[in-house]
Amino acid sequence: MGHSKVAYGKVAAPARPGVVVTENWINLPYLAAVMVILTLLSIFHVWSRAEVIALSLGISDSARLAKEEQQENQRLRLEVASLKTPSRIERLAKGELGMALPTDQQVVVVK
Repeated sequence: MGHSKVAYGKVAAPARPGVVVTENWINLPYLAAVMVILTLLSIFHVWSRAEVIALSLGISDSARLAKEEQQENQRLRLEVASLKTPSRIERLAKGELGMALPTDQQVVVVK
């Protein structure tokens, strides 16, 4: 006959009379508390990342809006500058309002 090797795992010892076996139920409240804390930390982390993303989107929208407003402001400044040119004002005065440049007799010098 062949020799077979038998491997026995851990075998529970028989309970001794008079010895109370305590199970590891004592660790359950601590384990539950740690799991609750880890869950709360995970939820807080996800919430904070979502807030960062939302604020980043808000900042980029505000930056885009500010750039558009600056371009509009520059366009309006250019339009004001073109409307204030003396040649345009003189042309409007002569054409639409019927005005003319004063003659020497019409000019009064005030001292």
